[in-house]
Amino acid sequence: MDRDWDKFLAPYEQTVSELKVKLRGIRKQFREQNQHVPIEFVTGRVKPVESIITKSQIRHIPMERLEEEMSDIAGLRIMCQFVEDIHQVVQLLRNRKDMKVIIERDYITNKKASGYRSYHLVIEYPVQLVNGEKIILAEIQIRTLAMNFWATIEHSLNYKYQGAFPEEMKIRLQRAAEAAYQLDEEMSTIREEIQEAQRLFSHGRGKSDDSYYQASIDREET
Repeated sequence: MDRDWDKFLAPYEQTVSELKVKLRGIRKQFREQNQHVPIEFVTGRVKPVESIITKSQIRHIPMERLEEEMSDIAGLRIMCQFVEDIHQVVQLLRNRKDMKVIIERDYITNKKASGYRSYHLVIEYPVQLVNGEKIILAEIQIRTLAMNFWATIEHSLNYKYQGAFPEEMKIRLQRAAEAAYQLDEEMSTIREEIQEAQRLFSHGRGKSDDSYYQASIDREET
């Protein structure tokens, strides 16, 4: 079927834009209250048309059912410092009134065979259009920086090998995934000390002089 993709994707683009603002607003509120910030940074994207078509063919999703059956056309990622932050963010999103969590996939407790770890939420988000309200499905992936590093590398290699990883590469990726997991576990054991150090650093120099803080802002503005 012929489709006006610009018109079809417009509500998804608005959804991603609005959710990025709202999720970054959560982070800003924690900072203003001088509390530990569970959100390190937020990114978002709308799936390219070519990827939508390819996925619809692989999953046997009729084009007229994309809105109901493809939940990641609008996608956001929330990066956290600690695993504990992930669970806090999940609870914050469950409690919100401007979106509804309809699916949860805990790949942290139940990692994928590849070693992939992350927490996925599928939400219904009411976007306001000139013709009225439209419910859009969006996927939010929440992961630590270590999980994100591994997932980014695995995604690049998956593109190279088209999913058919050599056995040695599979083993090395699984080992790397376990190393990332152990890093997160170790950081969790000294989380309070890290947070105290961050508070002292921020209060001692001020956020405007905090290069790490400024770098996180710069990442999101690109």
